[in-house]
Amino acid sequence: MSSKDKTIPTAITASQEGTELATFAAGCFWSVELVFQRKEGVVQTQVGYTGGREGATDYREVCSGATGHAEAVLLEFDPKVISYDTLLTAFWNKHDPTQGSRQGGDIGTQYRSAIFVHSDEQLKLAEASKAERQKLHDSPITTEILRAGTFYPAEVYHQKYLENGGQCAAKGCSDNIRCYG
Repeated sequence: MSSKDKTIPTAITASQEGTELATFAAGCFWSVELVFQRKEGVVQTQVGYTGGREGATDYREVCSGATGHAEAVLLEFDPKVISYDTLLTAFWNKHDPTQGSRQGGDIGTQYRSAIFVHSDEQLKLAEASKAERQKLHDSPITTEILRAGTFYPAEVYHQKYLENGGQCAAKGCSDNIRCYG
């Protein structure tokens, strides 16, 4: 596979009975994906774009800001192994949810913090989690909580980017994540 394979994969779906989907945006999707790849109970992950105008898109368009999409990670998880609350904790711990349309040096609406919920139960848990997390911050949390809409997978070369670059994606790995562009 070329390191710049611009083929667009098909969006993942729940592949096993009893699994659920979750979608999180917390800055550059490469490091967010690796956080969730390492979680026991996460069956599969996929990076892509969501939360913007309808219509297929690509990395260049999203980075222009014209589509309104966020870089996000869609994941399939087994709630018998990992709870949605545990996924929410990993999400909050991964980034600073008070930074608005940026994370660190990555600036733009595509880097905003968002939770895209797939059910009423996820909505309830996400809202409660946000309220609890707000108690830890002086600044207001800017994380959006929205119903999951169409998820547009990113080009193949973005999938498992940090793992393919040599970083550990093994379940339970706690090595520091080095994100680079």
